[in-house]
Amino acid sequence: MTTTAIRKKLMTYIADADDKKVKGLYMLIEDDISSKEKFEFNDEQVKMLEQDRNEHIKGKSKSYSREDAKQIVLPGNDK
Repeated sequence: MTTTAIRKKLMTYIADADDKKVKGLYMLIEDDISSKEKFEFNDEQVKMLEQDRNEHIKGKSKSYSREDAKQIVLPGNDK
């Protein structure tokens, strides 16, 4: 079985497993997860962010305040 197939089976299993089993699986791999929590952008993502920032600075893209974004994203925040 390929690694991709194993990942898919695990994701499906975890999505439907009872809480006790999910917690047990987490305990088995908790140290590994904790050591890999650092998130880093790859070169392509950095380039995209820089392009978006430049468009924003030039006024060529729409931007939102934090409050506006919360109104758009969070359910039940419509006024």
